[in-house]
Amino acid sequence: MNGAEWLVKALEAEGVDTLFGYPGGCIMPFYDALLGSTMKHVLVRHEQAAALAANGYARHSGRVGVCVATSGPGASNLVTGIADALLDSVPMVCITGQVPTHLMGTDAFQELDVFGMTLPIVKHSYLPRSVDELPAVLHEAFHLARSGRPGPVLIDLPKDVQLAKADHLPAPAPLISPPVVNAVPVGLVEALALIARSKKPVVYGGGGIAIADATKAFRRFIAATKMPTVLTLRGLGALPFDHPQFLGMLGMHGSRAANLAVQESDLLIVVGARFDDRATGKLAEFAPHAKVIHLDADLGEINKLRRADVSVHGRIDNSLNALCAAISRCDEWRALCADRVRKHAARYDAPGTDIYAPALLKRLSELAPDAIVACDVGQHQMWVAQHWGFKDPTHHLSSAGLGTMGFGLPAAIGAQLSNPGATVVCVSGDGSIQMNIQELATVARERLPIKIVLLDNQALGMVRQWQELFFQERYSAVDLSDNPDFGLIAQAYRIPAMRLDSRADQEATLAEFLAIDGPAFLHVAIDQKANVWPLVPPNKSNTEMLDAPAQAEAVAHDKSKEFVHALPT
Repeated sequence: MNGAEWLVKALEAEGVDTLFGYPGGCIMPFYDALLGSTMKHVLVRHEQAAALAANGYARHSGRVGVCVATSGPGASNLVTGIADALLDSVPMVCITGQVPTHLMGTDAFQELDVFGMTLPIVKHSYLPRSVDELPAVLHEAFHLARSGRPGPVLIDLPKDVQLAKADHLPAPAPLISPPVVNAVPVGLVEALALIARSKKPVVYGGGGIAIADATKAFRRFIAATKMPTVLTLRGLGALPFDHPQFLGMLGMHGSRAANLAVQESDLLIVVGARFDDRATGKLAEFAPHAKVIHLDADLGEINKLRRADVSVHGRIDNSLNALCAAISRCDEWRALCADRVRKHAARYDAPGTDIYAPALLKRLSELAPDAIVACDVGQHQMWVAQHWGFKDPTHHLSSAGLGTMGFGLPAAIGAQLSNPGATVVCVSGDGSIQMNIQELATVARERLPIKIVLLDNQALGMVRQWQELFFQERYSAVDLSDNPDFGLIAQAYRIPAMRLDSRADQEATLAEFLAIDGPAFLHVAIDQKANVWPLVPPNKSNTEMLDAPAQAEAVAHDKSKEFVHALPT
């Protein structure tokens, strides 16, 4: 047995059943050892997609995602997916080939210091110089990736270490993690007192709820206290979309009911959230009257951006279970918040006969209520967050911290392979889809029944919207009017494709699309002028929300810019 063969056995012992990668010279011994393995290797068509697919696999399953690439450009192509995992706290182990140890530092063919270049975007990096280091490295890598605040770990593996004799190494076995001590966090007495005194409390939940597997505890806490609740982009689904206490997403593209409640609150109970700038708007004016109780497993997030009056550091589920005893006397406030949800509810009766993206997505959500949705980045990402009815946070896969275009399709691949029987929908835009469009080949080869919905406005929509509103309509490098016929591209990969450009055909087309056995591609034409509303302008308070009427006034002076969308014939 050599080092590569030992490593394959060790991955199997860790419970890895699927890994995503692309072979090359310095990782070839590992690929040779994969032959006959019980693990499924998924050959992507670009290493970035390997990292993003492992990312999607981990986000949905909660298990450690694994990706593999060779040295040099193979390793550097993983970097974006690794950084995405770090910013969204996704557990991953990334294995890269490296030139033999005696050639390191000589500018050998396909040599890069991937250990150094990834140091800022991983929880830890390993560069074993001897096969004897492999057992400790592998055990620690998986432990670090999934413990505490999860994140990516890199193992940079020289070729000679892979080829070295490993018969003397211990038989691969999973690391036995020490039992978790369910200690009662400090600060709970003070937190209970603050909640009892508050008249306008708001619970502000984030992605840390799902990361900590604390969704059930969070729902018990809301049921016990009945406090109005807002969620971040990563937190969506922690409460079902139709829960009576749920006010909506907060922040730049959040609901008016959610943002107004936060701004008027006298107490914020922050659960697994990090006061991200897209959630807070102008931080100095965020929730100006509120005291803050901050629950988080990562001590580094507490007091980082907003001082907490009470910090509760530790396991979120333990803290929430203890806080279920809180007494919240906020009936009038709760009624006011619920009335605002009704008053400011989204409307789907847009005039005209063209496809209205929010209504399309809402209807898709109703037709596929249990779907896992992997989004790309842009206007369509915000429309999904606003209008899809999520009931589980692991069913919403969205690149939040890094905002990675090209995330959606590989993440959908990873999610589908982690849950083969699930309905997986990838929602993308005509800009994002071309970042990793080659992964249609992976979908086709694996016959993954992913339903790909492409919203095509022939522009980089979010950038175009900002240029319209904040750069005096000076449109620069956003025109995608020379888009290809995406349906023909899908068909070239042997994926059935449909197109939709009329509201009258929407219902029948969506039903036919979802009924296709196997993968399917739906090319949807939408108006280039359609914008995401509400919108909090940059560096403004979350009370300063713009919506469609304001935008209409801004563009009313120039009717020459009417846009007529036509899909390729």
